[in-house]
Amino acid sequence: MAKRRINKIAVIGSGIMGSGIACHFANIGVEVLLLDIVPRELNEKEKAKGLTLEDKVVRNRIVNDALQSSIKSKPAPLYHKDFASRISTGNLEDDIAKVKDVDWIIEVVVERLDIKKQVFENLEKHRTEGTLITSNTSGIPINLMSEGRSEDFQKHFCGTHFFNPPRYLELFEIIPGPKTSPEVLDFLNGYGEKFLGKTSIVAKDTPAFIGNRVGIFSIMSLFHMVKELDMTVEEVDKLTGPVIGRPKSATFRTVDVVGLDTLVHVANGIYDKCEEDERHDLFKLPEFIDTMMTNKWLGSKTGQGFYKKVKKDDGSSEILSLDLDTMDYRKKKSASFATLELTKSIDNVADRFKVLANGKDKAGEFYRKNFSALFAYASNRIPEISDELYKIDDAMKAGFGWEHGPFEIWDAIGVEKGIELMKAEGYEPAAWVNEMLDKGVKEFYDVRDGNTYYYGIPEKTHVKIPGQDSFIILDNIRKNKEVFKNSGCVVEDLGDGILNLEFRSKMNTIGGDVLNGLNRAIDIAEKDFDGLVVANQGKNFSVGANIGMIFMMAVEQEYDELNAAVKYFQDSVMRLRYSSIPTIVCPQAMTLGGGCEMTLHADKVVAAAESYIGLVEFGVGVIPGGGGSKEMALRAADTFEKNDVELNRLQEYFLAIGMAKVSTSAYEAYDTGILKHGKDIVVVNKKRQIAIAKQQARMMADLGYTQPVKRTDVKVLGKQAMGMFLVGTDSMEAGKYISEHDKKIANKLAYVMAGGDLSEPNYVSEQYLLDLEREAFLSLAGERKTLERLQHMIQKGKPLRN
Repeated sequence: MAKRRINKIAVIGSGIMGSGIACHFANIGVEVLLLDIVPRELNEKEKAKGLTLEDKVVRNRIVNDALQSSIKSKPAPLYHKDFASRISTGNLEDDIAKVKDVDWIIEVVVERLDIKKQVFENLEKHRTEGTLITSNTSGIPINLMSEGRSEDFQKHFCGTHFFNPPRYLELFEIIPGPKTSPEVLDFLNGYGEKFLGKTSIVAKDTPAFIGNRVGIFSIMSLFHMVKELDMTVEEVDKLTGPVIGRPKSATFRTVDVVGLDTLVHVANGIYDKCEEDERHDLFKLPEFIDTMMTNKWLGSKTGQGFYKKVKKDDGSSEILSLDLDTMDYRKKKSASFATLELTKSIDNVADRFKVLANGKDKAGEFYRKNFSALFAYASNRIPEISDELYKIDDAMKAGFGWEHGPFEIWDAIGVEKGIELMKAEGYEPAAWVNEMLDKGVKEFYDVRDGNTYYYGIPEKTHVKIPGQDSFIILDNIRKNKEVFKNSGCVVEDLGDGILNLEFRSKMNTIGGDVLNGLNRAIDIAEKDFDGLVVANQGKNFSVGANIGMIFMMAVEQEYDELNAAVKYFQDSVMRLRYSSIPTIVCPQAMTLGGGCEMTLHADKVVAAAESYIGLVEFGVGVIPGGGGSKEMALRAADTFEKNDVELNRLQEYFLAIGMAKVSTSAYEAYDTGILKHGKDIVVVNKKRQIAIAKQQARMMADLGYTQPVKRTDVKVLGKQAMGMFLVGTDSMEAGKYISEHDKKIANKLAYVMAGGDLSEPNYVSEQYLLDLEREAFLSLAGERKTLERLQHMIQKGKPLRN
C-alpha cells in the first residue's frame, strides 16, 4: 500500500472552528484551502463601492472575514503571523472543484445533518478517490452522515473532532463510521499525535463521544451541586481550579470563555439522545442556566456570563460575579476553606486528593460528592463510550486541561476508598470495578520498566498503554533511573549514554540547588556518559532565577554573596556551552529570564512549539545577569555584515531585552534571536520532546562531538553604539514612554552590549562581556527602585512600573 502523505488539505466552513483548524494545519507546514458559502446579498460597504454579487471580493467575503477575524483573535491561532500565507481562500461554488487536488477534506459546517449531507453530496462530485474526508461534528452520529455515499467515500470517511481552540487543546477524537477502513483510522491516529501534536483517541460513535460526554457531565454535576450545597460561583471556581490540577479558569470562568450556548447545545444533545443514561436527569438544565440563556448572558462573547467586567467611575475596571440566587451581579467575594489550607504544603497534585476527600468542612463535602459522582459515571461509561479506561482519562486531560483523569484521581484516593465514598452518596461503581478488586487488583494503573499499564477489562489484568515507545515520561523513570538528586533537581539516566537534568524546584525556579545539579550532571556526563539533556515535564520549563534570594541579598546589602551567586550562574551556563559532551535544552511553556539564559547556552535547543521564551529581567529592575546580555551581544555580532547594518542589528537584540519580549510560540523565538535557524528545532508534540532531544544528543555524540573553544572574537562597537542607545533612551524618556528608572536600566544594558566605553570597535572575549554584565547587574540590584520592583513581583506576581 502506498504511503499516505498530507501536503494539502481543504477545510469546508470558516467559522471559529474551521478557521482555527485551518490555522493549525498551516502551523505545521500544510497548504490549506479554506472554503465557505457565497453571500446572498451585499453589505452596506459593498453597496457604497458599487460592487455586485458577481464580484470575487464579494463572493469570498464570508471566508475572508472569518479567517481575518480568527488570525486577529487572542490567543493567536498561528505560531507565527507569516504562516497565514499557507492558507488560500475560496467559496463553495467557484472553487469546490479544487478539492480534487487535496489529500484530506475536513468538513466544519453548521451542526445540521441535512446541510452536512448536502455538502458531502457536492464534495463527492469533485473528490478524488482515496482522499480522506472527515467531519468535525461534536454531536451528530457519524453513521448518519455517510448514508447514501459511495463505497470509496464511506471507506475513507470518519469523524475527526478537534477541541476549540485547535492550536491549544490537545484532544483529537477519531470516530469511525460503519465502513471506515482500519488503515484510515491507524493513519489518522498516528498523524494526530506525530504531526498535529495531539493526544489522538479512537472513540465510539456515541453522543458527544468521550471528552464531552464525561466533561459536560462533570460541569452539569457542578451546576446542580452549587444549589444543593448553597455555594457561590467563586467558591466552586476556587475548589475546581489549580488546587486539583485544573486550569485557572476552573469551572464557571471556563464556561464564560467557551460560551454557555456551546455547553447547553452539547448538554441538550446528550439529554435528547441518551435516555438510557443512568444520570439522564442531570443533563436537564437548572433554572439559573435557562435564565442566563434567555438573557443572552453567554459569557465573554456577550460581555457577561457568570462574571461581568465593568468600568468604575475612576476609569479602572472591576469583575463582578453572578449571584445565582438573586440573578444579579455583585462584587466578587473571596472564597477560603480550611481543607484547602491543608494542601498548601503538598506540591504534587495527586497527593492532595486524599486530603481533600477527607476534609471536614463544606469543601470536603463538595469533593466527596464531586469525586463519587464522577467515579461512578466514568466507570459506567465502559464499554458504552470506550472499552479502555485510559482513553477516558486521556480525553479529560487533553480536552479539558485536567492534570488527572477520573480513574487517576480514583487511584490517588484509593479504589476501595472511592467505592466507600460512592456508596455514602448512593452511587454504585460498574460491576467490572468490583470484579477487578475480587481478582486482587487494587489499582487502575501500574508503572513498570518506565511504561504505564492500565487495567484491561477483557484481559482482567494490566495491559501496556500503546504508543509509549516514542515518549519518555520522567515520572515513570525517576525512581529507578536516578543518578543524582538534591532538593532542586534530579538527574536521570535516559539510557543509550544520555543523562537528563530535571528541575524539581517550586515553579522550576533556578537557584543554587539547580545550578549545583547542573554542574554535577555535567561532571557525571563528562566522566561516564555521552550527552546531557536539560528537560522537565512541569507546567513550565522555568520562570527564571530565584528572585526571592536575589531580593534578600540585595536588601541585606550582601553584595559579595550576590556577586558570587551571579558569577556561579554565569559560570554554570558557560559550562553548559563549553563542556566536552553535547548539551540539549528543552524549553516548553514559560521559559523566562534564567530559563531563557540556560536555553541560549545549549549546543542545541529542542523546543516545544508552545514555548513562551524571553529575557524579562527589565520587569524586576535589572538586566539579564546569567549570561543573557553577553549572549545577545555575541549573537548580534555574529550577524554583522557591513558597517551600515551593524548598529541596526545590535539594536534589534538590545530591544529584545529592553522590551522584555516574550515569544508567543517557539517559532517567534527565531525572530528575537533566541532560537537559531538551522541549529535549533521545534517539536509540535511536547510528549515527544525529551525522546527527540535524547536522539539529537546521541547523534551529536556519534558524529564525533568536539569540545568548543571559548570565544575571544566578539565584535563590539563601543562609543558608536553607546551614542545611538543613549539618544534613543533620552527620547523615549522625554516622550514618557519609559520611566527614569527604565532609562537607567536600558543605559546599563547599552553599556554592556556596546562592550563598554571603547573609543572604536574592537574584539573582546565572552568573559569580558560577562564581567561587564555582572557589574551592571549588581549596581542595579542596589537601587531602591529595583528593590521595589523585586518586592512587587514576589508579592503580587506581576511587574511594577516605577
